[in-house]
Amino acid sequence: MIVSLNAFFWLLGILLFVIGGIIVSDRAHPKRFLAGGFWIVYGVIFLAGDRLPTDVVGVLVIAMAVVAGIGGVVGAKPNMPSEDARRTSAKRLGNTLFLPALTIPLVTVVGTLLAPRLVFGGVALIDPKNATLASFGIGCVVALIFACVLTRDSAQQSVKEARRLVDALSWAVVLPQLLGMLGLVFADAGVGKAVAHLITAYIDLDYRLLAVAVYCAGMAIFTIIMGNGFAAFPVMTGGVAVPVLIGVFHGNPAPIAAIGMFSGYCGTLLTPMAANYNIVPAALLELPNKYGVIRAQVPTAIALLIVNIVLLNAFM
Repeated sequence: MIVSLNAFFWLLGILLFVIGGIIVSDRAHPKRFLAGGFWIVYGVIFLAGDRLPTDVVGVLVIAMAVVAGIGGVVGAKPNMPSEDARRTSAKRLGNTLFLPALTIPLVTVVGTLLAPRLVFGGVALIDPKNATLASFGIGCVVALIFACVLTRDSAQQSVKEARRLVDALSWAVVLPQLLGMLGLVFADAGVGKAVAHLITAYIDLDYRLLAVAVYCAGMAIFTIIMGNGFAAFPVMTGGVAVPVLIGVFHGNPAPIAAIGMFSGYCGTLLTPMAANYNIVPAALLELPNKYGVIRAQVPTAIALLIVNIVLLNAFM
């Protein structure tokens, strides 16, 4: 039996469906039917999106956007243990609380490296086409089990905590997926070719360092605009990396893609569009300035972008 991405899509869909049901049944929630319905619809898309007609999925996504747009996705007051109970638990567990989180990347790396060898009876245990993502999903499940054992708590409590986190993050949970799809839409619409035409018309890309700088800076700028490096990648890679860095300078696609994405992440540090990274944490921490996280990240983002340009020029 192959461990594929579909298994984790179904698992996530079930979790979202349960969370939506919990919210709908919460009479203390200010907008339980709108908020609960939002997450139930999102769960249905994960559970049956590949089986539903594309028009139906489109209508469901538009319905989610409307609910979010009218302020229907709001959180309720979290039902949490007392502060004394939380302090006692934190003191008992200490830094071991970090172990479940560290389990995820560990299992992901091990699973990715071992995936080609995990073959039984001619059948791969982990989907070879999506070994990294499938291993990441396995890592999340292993980490959940580890966390329950470590904290001596139940899977039911983990669902309650997932509901609390979803309430806190609100519709921003959906942003990465939607913005990632936006990148594919831009690619199909030929935005990459338009960007390539504009850049080559006004900038002389005959110099490799300049071309590298344009690509890395463009990745960061488009990520700032769209809030997601995955959305920026097909635009800048199709517009600059493939025709210029690879086509003209015969660059190695592997470092170009890797460092290009890393340059996009520099833009992630600088944009409120990446709400779940930069705006939501400020709200959760009750910072006086909602852009405080972004301001703190500016020096790091600029320094890393410069380093990426140097690295890509050296190793591509």
